[in-house]
Amino acid sequence: MNLKTMLGIPLAAFVAVAAMNPADAAVLKRPDGIYVRCDQCGTVTSIEHNVTQGRDHGTAGAIIGAVAGGVLGNQIGKGNGRKIATVGGAVGGGFAGNAIGKGGGSESWTLRLRMGDGSVSNVTIADASAVREGDIVAVDEKGNVTRVQ
Repeated sequence: MNLKTMLGIPLAAFVAVAAMNPADAAVLKRPDGIYVRCDQCGTVTSIEHNVTQGRDHGTAGAIIGAVAGGVLGNQIGKGNGRKIATVGGAVGGGFAGNAIGKGGGSESWTLRLRMGDGSVSNVTIADASAVREGDIVAVDEKGNVTRVQ
């Protein structure tokens, strides 16, 4: 064997192994052409807005709150003061019960990410105002998303 063959075969094997290195799979290209290496990063391919409807028990809550407030207000004072406290308790309880009965709704956003290794990941976040489709984001172990500059 000559020297070129002896050096060429191991060098070719080294290049082939280096090309399959998983660290190279986590390289993303930003829209401005700069390459970013990050194992927990992905490109935002879509953003979905999710809205969860709240409870629809405002009327029942107002009635229950008014009755409870009136009963509690009736325990305070004597004479006309008791009447005023009963009415005030009923009105306050009605407002509070209505608010509690209507509560429970929420909104969130689901980001669909093409990760650097080619896999797809979905991450749900509370606020997506700083993220746009095409952005590169980093995802930590708690699911928090940070835009990569």
